[in-house]
Amino acid sequence: MAQRHPDTAAETPVGLTADGLPGRDAGTVLEQYLRDQATGFLRALTAREGEPGRPQDDSAEAGRLMRRSARRIAGALHTYGSLTDPAWAEPLRAELGWLSGTLGREHQYAARLTRLITALQRLASAEDAAGAGAAGQADDDLGLWLPAPGEGPAANRPGTAAEPAPADRRNGAGTAEALRETPARAVEGTEALAGAARAATGRRTPAPSPAAAERGTGTGPLAVGAARAGALLERQLTLARTRAHSAALQAVGSSRFHAVVDAVALLASEVPLTSAAHEPAEAVLPLLAEQAHTRLNEAAADLALARARHPYNADALYGALATEQVSERQDAPWNRVRVLLRLRRYAQEVLPYDDTDPTARFAAAARVLEQHREAADAAAAVTAAARTPRIAPATAYALGVLHADQRLEVEAARYAFAHLWSR
Repeated sequence: MAQRHPDTAAETPVGLTADGLPGRDAGTVLEQYLRDQATGFLRALTAREGEPGRPQDDSAEAGRLMRRSARRIAGALHTYGSLTDPAWAEPLRAELGWLSGTLGREHQYAARLTRLITALQRLASAEDAAGAGAAGQADDDLGLWLPAPGEGPAANRPGTAAEPAPADRRNGAGTAEALRETPARAVEGTEALAGAARAATGRRTPAPSPAAAERGTGTGPLAVGAARAGALLERQLTLARTRAHSAALQAVGSSRFHAVVDAVALLASEVPLTSAAHEPAEAVLPLLAEQAHTRLNEAAADLALARARHPYNADALYGALATEQVSERQDAPWNRVRVLLRLRRYAQEVLPYDDTDPTARFAAAARVLEQHREAADAAAAVTAAARTPRIAPATAYALGVLHADQRLEVEAARYAFAHLWSR
């Protein structure tokens, strides 16, 4: 997605069409969108509270749909708030944010535990595989895995012979040149970029050997502390998940929750609008959507995208090795862009678009930034576990390797977003 010059801030967003807007006022278009989202919220609430014996997976899906609708209602009220009564819209937006966060926290802890346990098993298993067959692989200063000759993109192009690895690469010589050749070369199309983003945040270590995969763990030094580190993380995150589950149950049974449901039910029948909502939709809505796009562009301009485009720059890792405040400040601008990108996508949903290319670009960038957030939160959970008093050295070592792995996932997500954003 190419950034636009500030002089074009008043232009219509890319892909916006006037079809469906002429002859309608802004309030009618916004009201229809809010009514659809409110109906989806109430339908998911009914499914969630319906059958007591319903499978847990169905209940989780209903909760996800509730959070999805709540985020979209809150996002529309944020972007198009000038068209609604502020005395009604602002409190509802805040309450929807509280509800979405409370109901989603249990799922986040469960997903974080699964992510960390899977990463521990992968790292411990790959340790054996790396020790058995690392002769054809090259490592840089950070221990990042690079494709062996014949496994990289050049090996898949017809008529291209695989270049043998230089003999001095084991000592670090030639690594800089290899790293410059590592990025995907001018990936074409949004789908290809999305695939590159998913690949960037995938496994960077060699595949475990069949024997190690069958055992589920390795036998090297990392495997010694991986089991204890996994048990420690499971104990802490399971406790956090249990508390989040209790908080969600209390929230659903509270008068505060029922007040939010009543306010959302009002959206399904009537939306309190201001006099500005009676203006033509084609004159009002695109301008408000463009303001959301401008805020996103300004926030993205504050990111170190030029640095993030270079693979293995290690900024995400080195920043996490500093104080906790420095690490949080480093991730905060990226989280702000993630939130603004979500608001931009929700603003786009209200308006008709003549193609799906902007939508696909926003969706791909949002997935990458969501992976960034998940990896950063997982690394923070590992840091919290490492502060446990009197843990064994082997456990501390395994947690350190796991923390570095998750911060490298953060770096990979930044790399993928930088290339997506520059298209």
